[in-house]
Amino acid sequence: PQFWLVWLVLFFNVSASIGIIGIASPMLQELFGGRLIDAPSVLFTAFDDDQKKAAAAVGAGFVGAISLFNIGGRFFWAWLSDRIGRKPLFATILAAGAVLYGFAAPALAGTTLGLFILVFCILASMYGGGFATAPAYLADLFGTKYVGAIHGRLLTAWSTAGVVGPLLVANMRDRAIAAGVPRSDIYPPIFLVLAAMLVAGFVANLFVRPVAVKFHMAADDRPIAVDTVAGGTAAATTGTSPIVVLAWLAVGLPILWGIYMTLSKALILLK
Repeated sequence: PQFWLVWLVLFFNVSASIGIIGIASPMLQELFGGRLIDAPSVLFTAFDDDQKKAAAAVGAGFVGAISLFNIGGRFFWAWLSDRIGRKPLFATILAAGAVLYGFAAPALAGTTLGLFILVFCILASMYGGGFATAPAYLADLFGTKYVGAIHGRLLTAWSTAGVVGPLLVANMRDRAIAAGVPRSDIYPPIFLVLAAMLVAGFVANLFVRPVAVKFHMAADDRPIAVDTVAGGTAAATTGTSPIVVLAWLAVGLPILWGIYMTLSKALILLK
């Protein structure tokens, strides 16, 4: 049952975050309207073509900002989990997320732009942090021997949440628009539903307990030989080989380019 409790924790954490990320740009534009483009008296529905383009650029900057916090949160919250433990870490981000969704986001919607953006940047960081900490949580519970296979199964929670979260949020938004609800009033009920999902994740996390000793399997301490193509063994090498450097460049350069492009879009929020 501990696996399924962690599954629920990840499912609710991801659902509440990824659902809103998919509509982050239109949400910001609909809530703040002309205040995004120095035309505070103009509603989103009254934008002309030029105003739509300008507001869309700000929306893209918002998406860029929460993407950067999503990346940074994976490092910060994972680091913090090493200090306070995985279960307390998930309790912290789930409780904080529920408070931000349940109280801060509805209160700031359409009022204070800077604080509203900050709230969702923090929420995005906790989404990334929870996702990054999940493998360590599994290793603490079940040991490291089969953590790769267990984590592979846990990722079904992420994939399920990737469908449920956006579908839920989009359905609530579309129904409200079809019912003629003013755009500024669409999102507070959505925030409350997402807060409830995080509360459910918090409760599931409370019930996580250490597994029985027979289910906790540490890695084998014996050195494991690595088979070569020829059938022999290859010893581990130390130092930095040209192949390793090229591999890191092949991975690192696209990541750095992506961060640069995301940062360039996010900087529009400071103008």
